[in-house]
Amino acid sequence: MEFRAAGIIGMPVAQSKSPIMYQFWRDQYKIPGAYIPMPVLPERLEDAVRGLRALGFVGCNVTMPHKIKILPLVDRVDPLAAKIGAVNLVIVEADGSLTAYNTDGDGFMGNLAASCPAWHPTSGPIVVLGAGGAAASIVASLVAAGVPEVRLCNRTFSKAQAMRDRYGPAVHPLHWEDRHDALGGVRLLVNTTSLGMTGKGDLDMKLDGLPPDAAVADIIYIPLKTPLLQAAEARGHSTMNGLGMLLHQGVPCFERYWGIRPEVTPEMYQMILATL
Repeated sequence: MEFRAAGIIGMPVAQSKSPIMYQFWRDQYKIPGAYIPMPVLPERLEDAVRGLRALGFVGCNVTMPHKIKILPLVDRVDPLAAKIGAVNLVIVEADGSLTAYNTDGDGFMGNLAASCPAWHPTSGPIVVLGAGGAAASIVASLVAAGVPEVRLCNRTFSKAQAMRDRYGPAVHPLHWEDRHDALGGVRLLVNTTSLGMTGKGDLDMKLDGLPPDAAVADIIYIPLKTPLLQAAEARGHSTMNGLGMLLHQGVPCFERYWGIRPEVTPEMYQMILATL
């Protein structure tokens, strides 16, 4: 197999777990290649994107602050990524053109399938807390999967309304103060806000109205078990944290870079966990 190089561009990128994750898979499948962290200042983003072709890269991941600003610099954008309005993956095609994708939603859905196998997209309503970039990719993927109703609670109501306008009538925008009353009959509660993350303040979320068989997800992974997940586990709910989402979003990226679809194994999970 030929040597293929990829990388990640952002500012900063030193904290990224992607190099460790992709090295694990390359070692596992004995694939020659390299994955390079590339800190790129916003004013040099166009030069960096142009350099992917010149340097023979097969592509790159994209992290903050470039996930939106890179859109006009590529040749085409995958329809789902265009709807989300942000990308985390750019692939250099055989003809040298650049195609952008968003695999964050794939990461959430893959983690959900692995962590909560009893959950099904058509089984009932979902409550999503937050309407930022992570919520956009998750809501888009949930709607595409056939979820009948997404109750979207956000502190800025207009952002929740904008997401309804973008993703259609399955999205029901709600005011933040209505979040406790939105849990009736839901099958899944998802926190996409930073509340509950170390140093970011607490998430005030009462779970009294959550059905006993509902699952609870939090995209935060520092700490691994947020107060929301601890409270949900104490009530007997199935839960999932954000580390699995991080790993599962890398699966389609690795496949596009090196042609093999890898698996997120317990061994890999523990290896990444040890680096946190």
